[in-house]
Parts: sequence; C-alpha cells; structure tokens
Amino acid sequence: MQDTKRPARTVLLMLAAALLLALALAPAARAAQEEETRYLIPVGSAVGIKLFSDGVLVVGFTDVATDRGTENPARESGLREGDVITRLDGQAVNTIEEVQAILQDEADRDIDLTIRRDGQERDLTIQAVQCSADGSYKLGAWIRDSMAGIGTLTFADPETGLFGTLGHGVNDVDTAVLLQVQSGAITPASVAGVVKGEDGRPGELRGAFSADAQLGTLFANTEQGVFGHLTDSALLTGEPLPVARADQVHTGPATILANVSGTEVAEYTVEILKVFDHAPDTRDLMLKVTDKRLLEKTGGIVQGMSGSPILQDGRLAGAVTHVLIDHADRGYGILATHMLEAAEEG
Repeated sequence: MQDTKRPARTVLLMLAAALLLALALAPAARAAQEEETRYLIPVGSAVGIKLFSDGVLVVGFTDVATDRGTENPARESGLREGDVITRLDGQAVNTIEEVQAILQDEADRDIDLTIRRDGQERDLTIQAVQCSADGSYKLGAWIRDSMAGIGTLTFADPETGLFGTLGHGVNDVDTAVLLQVQSGAITPASVAGVVKGEDGRPGELRGAFSADAQLGTLFANTEQGVFGHLTDSALLTGEPLPVARADQVHTGPATILANVSGTEVAEYTVEILKVFDHAPDTRDLMLKVTDKRLLEKTGGIVQGMSGSPILQDGRLAGAVTHVLIDHADRGYGILATHMLEAAEEG
C-alpha cells in the first residue's frame, strides 16, 4: 500500500522552509526600502528665479523698413515663432547682444543659421537687411534670451544641496515654449502684496527679488520643475522629511508651506480632493484650501505659490503647481517623487 503521509510531510517541510526564508529576508527588505527613502527639507520660501536661455528664442516678427521698402528676412528664411537660434555664422549665440554684433559684422551677405525646433537642429540661410531709420542690420524677428519671476522653493537636499522649485517648467509667455537653460540662479525674494484670487480671476503674489544676491545656481528647467544646487546653506536649517511614494499620498487632510507676506513661511491646512492615476503634465493632485487665514489673505491658490510644499502624514507629498481659474480656493499639485525623478534625470 502506498504511503501518502510522506509527500504531505515533504510539503509541510517545504512550506516551513519558505516561511523561515521569508522571515529571514524581511528585515533586509525593510532595510533596503528604508535606505531608498530620500529625506528632503521642505522650504516654502519665495525666491526670485532668473533663467538665461541656451540660444535665443524667436517670439515674433516685425517688418524692417529699408530703402527698397519693407522686408522680413526672418520670415522669408523659414524661421518660425518658437524656434531657438543656437548658432549664427558658425558662432554660438546666447544673448541678443551677440546676435546683433554678428549681424553688423556680416552685413550684405548670406549667413548660416542653426536653429532648434521640436528638439531637432536645422540649418537655414539668412541675410540681414539694413534699416533705413537707424542704419543697423536686422533680421525682422523679436528674440528673447532670458526670463525672470518669483516662485516658491519646494525642497532642498541637506546632503547635496540639490533643490527644486515651481513644480512646473518656465515657458515663454508668447510662444509657450519651454525655455532651455544655459545658466540661471535663484535669489532672495520678499512678498510685498497679494492680489486676492476670485472665481474666474486668479490672484497673484507681488514682490521683489535681489538682483545681486544669489542663493543657488540652476541646471535644468523641466516640465516637472526648475532645479539647481544651493550656494547658500541658510536654507538647509529645516527638518528633513521622507519623500512620500506615490502610493502613500491619498485624499484627505494635508498642509502646505507658503510665503504670502514678506519672507515669513507659514503652514496652512488643505484637503487633497483627488489623486490622479495617469495625470497629464504636472497635475497629479487636486487640492482645496481649507485654512481660513489663507483664504482671507489670498482667496486660495494664487500665482507665485507654485512650488509650495505639500505635506501629509509627516512626509513631503508634493508641491502646488496651478490654480483652478473657476475655483480660486482649489489648485493642482505634482507628486514630490516626480519632481525628484526629474531633478535627478536633469
């Protein structure tokens, strides 16, 4: 007669061995998970953001009055709004002054033009024309080489000085093109006043930032935020918090750190209304301001608060990114882990 107990005992022994192995590995797995958790300092301070482009951005066209009538070499060469001029006559250009100097030196002849369009480089040929009003040579294009404004510093890494701000990219106001950074900096800023937001009309923070003092340098302008490294350790004094994983962020109570008066950073209550599984661009969260102090001061979320850290369950959950125009007390946010991934990729 066949013994049916031996296979059963074998199965039990195998299950017991698997359980012991799992128990042995569990501490190591937990330790590995804890080791991967990043700790960042939530900041919340208003900062000035200065960006200098990699190349010069074409933002529009204007006809040039010449002795032969009006002409527009830029448009005729095939340039478009949103193109970035990176080289002119074989020389790298990053400022308006550099473009103007080359045009005056290379008058009355074809000039090779290298542009960046939709992430790809293209070569064009152009010839500047002489303006009858002032005698200078021009292309007939409006160009931009820098941008500046106020935002909120989201986080700083106490070990490396890495920082992130805004939670979204800086786009040109005329072309909506993401500005490619050649250099840039963040500077101290102070909020002097608030235009209170109303349903249908977003508010804004009004302030000023230092043109000389510098807190850090920038290395990337991405769809998920602007990133750099601190040169001033004064912003590394807060308590580091763990960065929340996406599955740890949930609907319910939370807080934000915001700077809406002078240089004072205060904590305000909000509610996370929704966490989106597959969010477009930087809209991972929808939140609502519930703090009466902030509602009285700003009406809710206003321009300039982009980058305000969102805290939940003792973790850095994300950052405020956009205001809902039809609901001034509500806005969108990006997950902190998405900002950190973009910073490290950048």
